[in-house]
Amino acid sequence: QVHLVESGGGLVQAGGSLRLSCAASGRTFSGYVMGWFRQAPGKEREFLSAITWGGERTYYADAVKGRFTTSRDSAKNTVYLQMNSLKPEDTAVYYCAVDSRITIATMTLADRYGYWGQGTQVTVSS
Repeated sequence: QVHLVESGGGLVQAGGSLRLSCAASGRTFSGYVMGWFRQAPGKEREFLSAITWGGERTYYADAVKGRFTTSRDSAKNTVYLQMNSLKPEDTAVYYCAVDSRITIATMTLADRYGYWGQGTQVTVSS
């Protein structure tokens, strides 16, 4: 019922910026939470950020706070992740996810999200 299409990944030098996009379709997203995760080889899937659709609230993991910003364009049903001051340790596959039942208590738990994009590779060189 819900489809997520990600774009914006690529190769960037340390200190550079990228903006990821996650376009959602299939349902009205009022009350939903959109989350951003990443997974590097040999590591667990890591929560990065979340945005509440109706309340325009945003949340960030400590690892990216101050560098990453998530926002939304309601007219386009699209969520963005602006990534600044990128570091080599940011290299990973980045995913967006959505679920109507996610709360602030569960927003960091990847296995609670029902719908995921296919991921986009971000590589940060030294």
